[in-house]
Amino acid sequence: MRSDDWHITAGTAAIDDFLDRAGDFLCSRPALHTTALTTFEKLRTDRVGTDIAEAHVLGRLEDRAGQVSGVFYRLTPKSLLSLTPLTPEQVDTLAARLAALGHRLPGVSAEHGTATAFAEAWQRHTGATPTLRTRINLYRLGTLTPPEPVPAGRGRPVGEGEAEREHLMQWCRQLAKDLGEEVTVNAGTWATTRFGEKRYTYWETPDGTPVAMAGVNPMVAGHVRVDPVYTPAHLRGRGYAGAVTVEVSRAALDAGATDVVLYADPDNPTSNALYQRIGYRLIAGWAVYDFG
Repeated sequence: MRSDDWHITAGTAAIDDFLDRAGDFLCSRPALHTTALTTFEKLRTDRVGTDIAEAHVLGRLEDRAGQVSGVFYRLTPKSLLSLTPLTPEQVDTLAARLAALGHRLPGVSAEHGTATAFAEAWQRHTGATPTLRTRINLYRLGTLTPPEPVPAGRGRPVGEGEAEREHLMQWCRQLAKDLGEEVTVNAGTWATTRFGEKRYTYWETPDGTPVAMAGVNPMVAGHVRVDPVYTPAHLRGRGYAGAVTVEVSRAALDAGATDVVLYADPDNPTSNALYQRIGYRLIAGWAVYDFG
């Protein structure tokens, strides 16, 4: 055996053992491992998703002393391969192992350097042609700085009433459409979408009209991810997105979060500038490659 090696497991029974071995590594850098942490927390607690649980493949890079230095996961045969940051050598070893095991990957999602290295390695080992699909910036909150002036109004949690939930789902449907996401958002599918596990806050005007929203994932390993942030198109440019983002960020800190993070499209200078003004600092760029 090499000084470090990839250990690959699959199926429902693998989740708890995997987290026992790799959990401390993931928790060691919660901001950088945000998506992995929230994904595994959902897998650990939501045993209803048996189709995903039976199909997922998990891997950890572990040395002879049991020290973990990298993780990958793939939830379904159609899912992207997701990686924590790795060195080019670690990436090449993983690509060779997965290719030898006969895995067929539709693509990869990881920190930009890791994703690019894996895409190149996968092409070497399989002949698949990688295509960059998208990039995204990962920000971590430094010192929270409310915008000036704060728009008139206040933040309030989204209620549980039927009309309120339907309004929230309508906004999530519009957001998904704006982002080009193919997802059905209604009362029957809500729990299975990426929107369903979050808590939401509205920014509303003094007359009680919602004008923006922000969601947050449940706290894991002391960290909270703000996602999504949305303002209807006709209400943008009035400071509502900044106000509601500050509202949920402050609430996360008050609840004891040590890391508050969010993703932003690098091709949207308005949102990136906004998040930086209120105290978020860029810590990594992310990339997604599709394999032909």
